[in-house]
Amino acid sequence: MQATKKQKQLIHLNTPNRDIKEEFVQWATGSVEKTSTNDLSFEQANEIIKKLGKQPVKVTKEDSPMFWGYFDRSNKQHLQIQSLLHQIKWTMANTKYGRVPDLARFGSWLQSDRSPVRKPLKKMTPAECSKIINALNGILKTLYK
Repeated sequence: MQATKKQKQLIHLNTPNRDIKEEFVQWATGSVEKTSTNDLSFEQANEIIKKLGKQPVKVTKEDSPMFWGYFDRSNKQHLQIQSLLHQIKWTMANTKYGRVPDLARFGSWLQSDRSPVRKPLKKMTPAECSKIINALNGILKTLYK
């Protein structure tokens, strides 16, 4: 999971200058090429915050991949996305329903740089849902080339 806005703000406010912030990012990521707080994971950002002597940020329900992947069953676009997840085999076993979409995997993808819209599914507009549908169609096409 990517670093949250709150974590990035804490790091920016508590480092004396840009060079020190960049050194912290390089230390946490283990890479000299990464210098932006946008390159940090949630855990790496919390490591830096601890080193700065501040209280680490706790994970909230809204930050979890499961929350990002929740569907609205009355929304036709969400049902289409659900169908595409079955077609690209992003599913998991369920005793009652057989195979169901893997919300954790889908939510992680929505949070990643590969997603065209980085927002929880239920908070997306119809235009943003269309972008997700197009991206999932692209994944489906590459699977069956």
